[in-house]
Amino acid sequence: QVQLAESGGGLAQVGGSLRLSCAASGGTFSTYAMGWFRQVPGKEREFVAGISWSGGATLYADSVKGRFTISRDNGVNTAFLQMRTLKAEDTGVYYCNVVDNSDLVRPWGSWGQGTQVTVSS
Repeated sequence: QVQLAESGGGLAQVGGSLRLSCAASGGTFSTYAMGWFRQVPGKEREFVAGISWSGGATLYADSVKGRFTISRDNGVNTAFLQMRTLKAEDTGVYYCNVVDNSDLVRPWGSWGQGTQVTVSS
């Protein structure tokens, strides 16, 4: 079963940038569609972005469209989330997961510990 490890979170100011990484092991990464999700205390996880197994298709939540970019490098079994023009509302714990190939939004794997992103206001 594939294992995923998020990294790259930290502190940023409003308007700043961060790049998150999701390293996969124990599976065939190049066959999996991947997605990023985020969660704040007291709320459910929400979809942020998804990318097809080939990288040829992407999907973004309206709240991040135009600011975030999801990408992947199948050669090193890693997915990325480049976050730009950060807002205070982007604060949360960010998770990656394998997602449904047909819609790029429905996670089907296990959740890891995520990586904390804090945007100061």
